Amino acid sequence: QVRLTESGGGSVQAGESLTLSCTVSTRTIRADATGWFRQFPGKEREFVAAINYGGGVAIYAESVKGRFTTSRDNMANTVYLQMNSLKPEDTAVYFCAAGRAPTRVRERYDFWGQGTQVTVSP
Repeated sequence: QVRLTESGGGSVQAGESLTLSCTVSTRTIRADATGWFRQFPGKEREFVAAINYGGGVAIYAESVKGRFTTSRDNMANTVYLQMNSLKPEDTAVYFCAAGRAPTRVRERYDFWGQGTQVTVSP
């Protein structure tokens, strides 16, 4: 079983930055890629970003492109989501997930973390 643990959430003001971390317990072919999703109250989880194991392939949602960057340190089994120029509309619970390949499709991720709250004040 692959376990993912997010950390780094918190409350910031608009324009500030925050970095989320996702520690992955085990490397398996089913968990080679890591995705980031977020969930607004009463809404489905939406795709934010994803990265492959080698770090050479990263994809982003249009709403965060140019502001968010995902990266990884495989020696530390950790994936990061650097969030810059945060906006109030970025307020959500952020989840990391592991799957076979980077994809925007939520159902293709087999393992999920518990989520971490990010709150951005005006």
